[in-house]
Amino acid sequence: MLKYLPFLLLLLVIAIVIRDDFAFTLIYLFAGAFAVGAWWSTKSLGQIEHSRSFIEHSFLGEKVQIKLQFRNRGWLPVPWLKIQDELPVGLSTAPSFATVTSLGPNAETTYIYELEGRKRGCYNIGPLFLSSGDILGLIEEIHIQKPMETLTIYPRIVPIKAIRIPSRSPQGSLRYHQPIFEDPARIFSKREYIPGDSLRRVDWKTTASSGKMLVKMFEPTIELESMIVLDLDPNHYPYRQQIDSTELAIVVAASLASWISAKKQEVGLIVSGRDPSTSDGQPQSLSPRKGQAHLMRILEILARAVMAEMGELAEVIQQERVRLAWGTSLIIITGQVSDPLLNELYQSRRAGLEVLVILAGRVGQIAEITQRAAHFGIPVISIANEKDLEIWQK
Repeated sequence: MLKYLPFLLLLLVIAIVIRDDFAFTLIYLFAGAFAVGAWWSTKSLGQIEHSRSFIEHSFLGEKVQIKLQFRNRGWLPVPWLKIQDELPVGLSTAPSFATVTSLGPNAETTYIYELEGRKRGCYNIGPLFLSSGDILGLIEEIHIQKPMETLTIYPRIVPIKAIRIPSRSPQGSLRYHQPIFEDPARIFSKREYIPGDSLRRVDWKTTASSGKMLVKMFEPTIELESMIVLDLDPNHYPYRQQIDSTELAIVVAASLASWISAKKQEVGLIVSGRDPSTSDGQPQSLSPRKGQAHLMRILEILARAVMAEMGELAEVIQQERVRLAWGTSLIIITGQVSDPLLNELYQSRRAGLEVLVILAGRVGQIAEITQRAAHFGIPVISIANEKDLEIWQK
């Protein structure tokens, strides 16, 4: 309105000087058009209902459809409506989805666009801006801002067929390569009785029918209760490979968690890094649990996790290991094995935990690290890139 004020003052002066009714009529029409336009725009924009719908969780590489719906629930038509939905840079080449439309009374319109999960993370969709105004352009645009919503892209999961995770638990449902613990519920064969065999192993029914004294052979199994410790301190990875190495570490953690969970075993997660969504920036630690819902919580934490300087990993493990049950398998994923870390892992083994160290990225002096860890009875696996994960797919 202010930009038209000089014009209105000029018309008013002319009307007063020449006492021309036409000039006064122009002033009345202009003022009326402005008042009606302002009321119309405000009223019509306020009666717009909108919804944004999409699948809030997706996996890496998948396309996510965003559906925007708008409905004019009033009797006033909306002559023009500008729609602008801000998009995350990591998932879209365009900074926003923008279009202009019009809506009649009780009319509806729908728009669909796609985002591609090119990188794991937690992304904000929006805010959504709606703008409108009068047909003549006499008033400034009226804007309404709608809130943002969150889209989570899970990290990549590489299928795993088999991996040896050490465990001390005496019972379980996974076949084990060392016949230390046997599951009496799993009979895989029978053999003739040898003096010294327990009578509890004798299969009396088969013995009676065959005439030979046969004993049952039980399948060795373990129960995996695992805690994955993910190190995202950039100082523990080669400087030029910090991003690639930590992303690889997250892929390894997600793949192991998925495999353990698929075997109906318990798995937990500790992340030495930062979580932007929490009030203190610290990622939530999850105790070992079973089930698909628990796995989804692990993947969500891994999706949000980012690098941060957290100090010595040994201190994180020392704080957490007192809460772990005897026999828990401690899986350490890091890019560096220091003397304090080796000492803490040795103390963890003495406390009844089993330890496995996985080196993520191109780590130097692997032979030396492996030799030092072997002195403490700690196995070490080196994963330089995702292709190296093929050793677990055989």
